[in-house]
Amino acid sequence: MMRELKRKLFEPISIVPLALFRIGFGLLLFLEAVGAVFTGWVREVFLEPSVHFSFIPFSQWLRPLPGDGMVYYYLVMGAIGLFVMLGLWYRPAIIAYLVLWTLAYWMQKSHYNNHYYLLIPLMGISALLPAGRFFSLDVRLGFADRLFDVPRWSSWVYIVLLLVVYTAASLAKVQPDWLDAKPLQIWFAAKKDYLLIGDLLQERWLQLVLAYGGILFDGLIIPALIWNRTRWTAIVFALFFHLFNSFVFHIGIFPYLMLFMSVFFFPAHQVRDVFFPKLRVANEGISLVQFHASRQNLLILLFSAFFLLMIFLPLRHHRYTGDVNWTESGHRMAWRMMLRNKVGTASFEVVLPDGQRISHLPSQDLTPKQVSMVATKPDVIWQYAQYLSKVYAEEGMGDVEVYAFVKSSLNGRPLKPLVDSQVNLAAEPWRYFQTQPWIMLYEDTGFWGK
Repeated sequence: MMRELKRKLFEPISIVPLALFRIGFGLLLFLEAVGAVFTGWVREVFLEPSVHFSFIPFSQWLRPLPGDGMVYYYLVMGAIGLFVMLGLWYRPAIIAYLVLWTLAYWMQKSHYNNHYYLLIPLMGISALLPAGRFFSLDVRLGFADRLFDVPRWSSWVYIVLLLVVYTAASLAKVQPDWLDAKPLQIWFAAKKDYLLIGDLLQERWLQLVLAYGGILFDGLIIPALIWNRTRWTAIVFALFFHLFNSFVFHIGIFPYLMLFMSVFFFPAHQVRDVFFPKLRVANEGISLVQFHASRQNLLILLFSAFFLLMIFLPLRHHRYTGDVNWTESGHRMAWRMMLRNKVGTASFEVVLPDGQRISHLPSQDLTPKQVSMVATKPDVIWQYAQYLSKVYAEEGMGDVEVYAFVKSSLNGRPLKPLVDSQVNLAAEPWRYFQTQPWIMLYEDTGFWGK
């Protein structure tokens, strides 16, 4: 069985789907980076805030570039995206974009979107593949020899990644609030003025259809795309689903990225015959990628470890205490897409060594987006308490105590305390592999208990 699997993994298929994906992917990387500059996203996220919340393991050293540095940073990424699209110095370009994008991703939490994270494993996979060896400037300029074939795993690896992503998203939706369409009801209430569909979005039946339809779509779309008999029907459903999400929720390049990746589900020779029909008679200059047995085993081991990690990350919240929608422990990098609506209020109290108490509102030094995060996300609450402790110490106040008074509402429920206001967060370490003991667990019986 293993021998047959290896034979299928490494048998040759046309490189055309991989090259077409490179073109579309590079275009989206360009639009993502340049669009972030010209829509004001970079300014809002990196330039305007005076306080930045990086991912906690990197918060001691990873900071945005000063001045307009992040604007140029993203413009450089945009240029690199064009290099990927055109296949110019392809492998150095995709690796450079991967490094720059990953650092920018770790640099801020104010705006989190699943496709920000998805781009990282996609670029990591793409960096291993010879996507710049066909229909590219690298070939045209003589920087690389042209390839006509690649091993079959070069398509399968993308398909398996999408299977993990969509399956995890489907399973995550099987929870009481989503089954009752509570998040959709809240979001759609703010969209009642949308042209043509605003009133329709307020209909309860539609909200339930979309809630259950989302579970079915995420769970079935990849198998339906794989099976030849349902592929074109699945393409039509995917087109409608992704364009609807793009129009209603404005979720960036994710819908278009998924549509570009559909090329991997069609037989490679059919894609080749549609886009490059003359290659059917090409029989010279073919350079087939070959791997010795040792390299085959190494690749299988590498991708096995990669996919085990991809499966573990969406499941890791089960090892934490409490509901992940409330505690946020294990929420990021887990394909928990649009599952909850959280709002809240937050204030802090700083206690000086002499006993003097100073009230502090996050709005005094944070942007509105950051204020909403401090009112709903425990890790940001802790980071802000650490920040206040450091600020007062630098002002000569000594070691201060910082207490957070935060109440949050999950999916329209009444406000409840999110953290223990009796705990001095300035003295609390961050515990990486357990729920923070100062988080007040939600006891609503509508949640999955643990």
